[in-house]
Amino acid sequence: MTDKRTLTTAGVPADDTSATDTLDLTVPDVVELNSPREGVPFVISSDSGLQRCADALAAGSGPVAVDAERASGFRYGQRAFLVQLRREGAGTWLIDPEPFQDLAPLQEALQDVEWILHASTQDLPCLHELGMWPSALFDTELAARLAGLPRVGLAAVIEQLLGFRLAKEHSAADWSTRPLPEPWLTYAALDVEVLIELREELLELLEEQGKLGFAQEEFQAILDAGIAPPRTDPWRRTSGMHQIRDRRQLAAVRSLWQEREDLAKKRDVAPGRLLPDSAIIAAARAMPGTVPQLIATRGFDGRAAQREAPRWLRALMAARDTEDLPPLHVPSNAPPPPRAWVDKEPLAAARLATARTSLGSLAEQWSMPVENLLTPDHLRRLIWRPPAELTADAVDAALAGLGARPWQRSLTVPLLVDALVDPEPLKAHRNTES
Repeated sequence: MTDKRTLTTAGVPADDTSATDTLDLTVPDVVELNSPREGVPFVISSDSGLQRCADALAAGSGPVAVDAERASGFRYGQRAFLVQLRREGAGTWLIDPEPFQDLAPLQEALQDVEWILHASTQDLPCLHELGMWPSALFDTELAARLAGLPRVGLAAVIEQLLGFRLAKEHSAADWSTRPLPEPWLTYAALDVEVLIELREELLELLEEQGKLGFAQEEFQAILDAGIAPPRTDPWRRTSGMHQIRDRRQLAAVRSLWQEREDLAKKRDVAPGRLLPDSAIIAAARAMPGTVPQLIATRGFDGRAAQREAPRWLRALMAARDTEDLPPLHVPSNAPPPPRAWVDKEPLAAARLATARTSLGSLAEQWSMPVENLLTPDHLRRLIWRPPAELTADAVDAALAGLGARPWQRSLTVPLLVDALVDPEPLKAHRNTES
């Protein structure tokens, strides 16, 4: 028995003769997906098992579904504690990466094979740590966004397109637990169970909408970008930094953050489990001088926070004595927040408002989020510092320099040139999002 599901995702411009008001998808009635079709695989943790897995995957056919489970909030860093793979002719495999230096045999087995991941930018970094990186990619989450699906989480996309209900109750579990409980392994295997079928549905949908080329450019851009370099001064991302008023307090945040980071790495525990960000900010503002004063500071009521109180106090004392005070503000070439544009550069504010209105309409015509049509940061940088010549070629070159993909530029450049040359009066955009 099937039912007709209607998604309001035309996916093509409204003036296209092939456009429709809705997209009709016929899928089975929703069925609970609660067990892998071949049963729950054993977890591979030996060299011989890893090689068996590699041999089986190499002998399989078609793309490979890949997923990874981390222990975010429990362990230090974002490394994978379980890797799941499935390929036609090879079945599903669960790999425990902890016993291995890397997973090079899998990388070798999957050379020139397309990898299917959901929200790939979340898993690619931890897979890269294991020596794994795809030569071709299909991201089902990004494909769903471009296709205009109303919900793009894995469970939601599977239900919308395949008619299976996938439970997600173990997604935030501590995957460093050993042995892994049987229900968790079932959940992990199911995460790759239907990714191959999901890719086929999304491929068909994108092709019907004329967006398959868009998706392929986006997938390649992810691979070309590689792994982001480490952040400069990552301690500046401590939650609550807006409360810090002077450079001495800033030095205290830096000192406490680094001390916490070093201890977390040594103990292999998430930094927030040792000392919450709120405690770092509170201590930096109060600058207590004794252990009792420190323990009385908001946020130092946890066991690790109190047990390591002398350590935290030493970090504060080092900040109190240092002459190396960090600057309150780091120079940036980024534009100011758009809410400040009206006062700083009213013409730029009018151009931004006009561009946003036009892009919003275009995104609706193509049934995709406006942030996928053009990265908001690219838009702001272009409008704040437009090219000297406001021509299509100049705007296209500026966007290309920022990293916009060819498909994005081909759709948005005409609208952006109009916004730059002839912006509407700012009063017409009072309700435009800042």
